[in-house]
Amino acid sequence: MTASPLFDIEGRVALITGSSRGIGRALAQGLLEAGCTVVLNGRDEAVLARTHAELADSGSVFARAFDVTDSAAAADNVAAIEAEVGPIDILVNNAGTQRRAPLVDFTDDDWQRLIDTNLTSAFVMGREVARRMTPRGHGKIINICSVQSETVRPGIAPYSATKGGLKLLTKGMCADLGPSGIQVNGLGPGYFATELTEALVADEEFSAWVRGRTPAGRWGRVSDLIGALIFLASPASDFVNGQVLYVDGGMLSVL
Repeated sequence: MTASPLFDIEGRVALITGSSRGIGRALAQGLLEAGCTVVLNGRDEAVLARTHAELADSGSVFARAFDVTDSAAAADNVAAIEAEVGPIDILVNNAGTQRRAPLVDFTDDDWQRLIDTNLTSAFVMGREVARRMTPRGHGKIINICSVQSETVRPGIAPYSATKGGLKLLTKGMCADLGPSGIQVNGLGPGYFATELTEALVADEEFSAWVRGRTPAGRWGRVSDLIGALIFLASPASDFVNGQVLYVDGGMLSVL
């Protein structure tokens, strides 16, 4: 059996920010298995190199270590990727960070780090890639949002502000870039078990809350995101723009 042409992304070049670990790594592997040429990104060169080596047998994969919050670095590296690998067809803005603390304990630096990593990076990378997609008349930009783009819990107010902002940035990018044939959508994970959430998964009280709050009755597995990602990256979503597709086991649908 062959994949429907609607979902065929074989040969496309995809850049995934923050893809040396966690959800970003899983998204990279999913796109590799779908036949994409994938460019990994991260700031820690050693971790990025290890992930690159681990995924090398899965397909055509490259790695670029740079800070996606730095406008100059973004411009230089996007240009280098297009020169060395090929035109970027798919950008996945996945780079992100989290800090949990009562609001009164957040410092200015904490706030700025969350804003820069979770929101500014998507603006900077989206702008640089869109400058090259626009003359070509096509492209897919996928911003990794969150259920916290819609709702919050105590201790994550700044994080939720960044993810809410990312949802509106997604819609604004759609408004500006849609006429050029570019689709910009969000992918919103619920609570997923990764190495970055190990402490929460191990906290039985919190884990019980997640399972009870989620109609699916479990934490998400990173493989649960791949189908939605391929849909948003493929021709199947060519008339879908400015939307956030939540993959949360139904969490946002119930009280």
